[in-house]
Amino acid sequence: MLKIENLIVNYGAINAIKGISIDVKEKSIVTLIGANGAGKSTILKTISALLKPVSGSIKFMDKEITGLPAHKVVELGISQTPEGRMIFANLTVQENLEMGAYTRNDKQNFKDDYELIFTLFPRLKERLKQQGGTLSGGEQQMLAISRALMSKPKLILLDEPSLGIAPLLVKAIFEKIVTLVKVTGITILLVEQNANMALSVSDYAYVLETGSVILEGEAKSLAKNPEIRKAYLGE
Repeated sequence: MLKIENLIVNYGAINAIKGISIDVKEKSIVTLIGANGAGKSTILKTISALLKPVSGSIKFMDKEITGLPAHKVVELGISQTPEGRMIFANLTVQENLEMGAYTRNDKQNFKDDYELIFTLFPRLKERLKQQGGTLSGGEQQMLAISRALMSKPKLILLDEPSLGIAPLLVKAIFEKIVTLVKVTGITILLVEQNANMALSVSDYAYVLETGSVILEGEAKSLAKNPEIRKAYLGE
């Protein structure tokens, strides 16, 4: 579904991504793990066209998307849930959801979308008229994922969903992510500091170090790798 080849991205004078190649298969969860500064979020921002690569290719459903404006990338079916959630604090939950659908032409027909979202996250239904900024961290993450769903994406770029969330809620949110893929067939490219949790829900994983892929493989295999366990799983 997504094919990245020889991607190079700079932040000013810093070479943040050093010629990486990544494949994401349809209806799978693929995770990028690595320490802070490894380049994980930079990759997601480049796919979303928020950053411009120096060189390399990004193909989505066999279509070259490198150089497209960000809103065109969304229209093609890629949506991002950014690090730190970035919900609209002064808008209600419902208004936040509607903002996620800004590229859609069928703005009057959200019934099925709401049904899916409220099945996944019943708490959002109870908070529909509440301002986004008054929600807990976990509820805001549910809202950020749901807002991404409102654009009817084929691929969601999910950046640090566990950040700043109580451990009990983290487990619940990851369970919902797995359910989402099973129920809708959406594909997820996940960036996550909690490597243990990320590998437990993913099909495939890439390990990044200072802008390069140093290891890749099936998530279950990587979770058993002694080097990975020592470096990223705290063992």
